Amino acid sequence: MIKILFSHIWQRYWENILLNPINPELALKYWFFRSPHPPSNPTTNLSIGHLQIRVATPDDLMDIAQIVTESFHSQDGLWGWAFPLFRLGIYEDLRHRLRFPRPHHVCLVAVDTAATNQKIMGTIEMSVRLIDTWPSLNQSFPYLSNLAVAPSYRRLGVASSLLIRCEQISQRWGFQDLYLHVLENNHQARQLYCKLAYRVYKVESPWNALVLNQSRQILLHKYI
Repeated sequence: MIKILFSHIWQRYWENILLNPINPELALKYWFFRSPHPPSNPTTNLSIGHLQIRVATPDDLMDIAQIVTESFHSQDGLWGWAFPLFRLGIYEDLRHRLRFPRPHHVCLVAVDTAATNQKIMGTIEMSVRLIDTWPSLNQSFPYLSNLAVAPSYRRLGVASSLLIRCEQISQRWGFQDLYLHVLENNHQARQLYCKLAYRVYKVESPWNALVLNQSRQILLHKYI
């Protein structure tokens, strides 16, 4: 598993350097030697007027990768040493998607316009999945992924705002359904989705959940 992880990350890293040359020395310095716990200023007075949602740009990549990695990978314990590698892999994957966009794909960011540097608070991606991804579905459908909010901006309505904007875009694309996955043991996220009228469509039990006793994935659906 570790060998596959390293192989995937380095393959994507060098492919992107060839396609879009950057300074490898600066990239390595940023990704492997910056502090794994970047300083943050807790925000408690965010208002809806200070929250702007827009399409992500290449300039947002580093901040997005940091936020997504913080949300899905621990910086402590046994796997803490791999945090920069996970962050690098997420950065390269997203950079590839932004560089070669598909017709129905969007990455959104929520920005704190009250901050002097227009700080990114959270992010989400939405794309249209093919028919054969889940055979039980008889049409293509919008799928949400990588919903993540920076720690200092959580519980302020950022995630809800991102999800609602995705609903608007989905309707603009001509769809009336949204799907996403959530881990069974992620109770806070499940409460949020339930509040926004997402309902269980399917409980999935992949091999690693059965063999390694990991949390199962739940496929949620919302009719817009």
